[in-house]
Amino acid sequence: MHLLRTLILSACLLPLAAQADPVPVPPEKMAYVGDWQGKDMRIQMAKDGKVKYKRNQPGKNLDLSVDLQGFSGDNFDVGVFLVRSTFVVSKPPHRENGKWTMTVDGVELTRVD
Repeated sequence: MHLLRTLILSACLLPLAAQADPVPVPPEKMAYVGDWQGKDMRIQMAKDGKVKYKRNQPGKNLDLSVDLQGFSGDNFDVGVFLVRSTFVVSKPPHRENGKWTMTVDGVELTRVD
């Protein structure tokens, strides 16, 4: 009985042990920091690695607060507990007509100051 209780408790605590702290945005990726908005999508990335993500699509609306896990090239990974997701950045942050823009998961976003 004691072994069963230990196994159950361990299984319940595993997700907490697997939770990683957010990774701060590295200096070379500071252009990603800010409030980015586009058609039916919003990404807010803070210097400390906290990311808020909203996306409205037919049949599903997402509103998440997740932690930055790191960058892989222009793409960035976010996650909570054991769940991770990669945002595919086809056009990294750049100035266009006086505004900062980037394209993430096929959506063109503009940074709102």
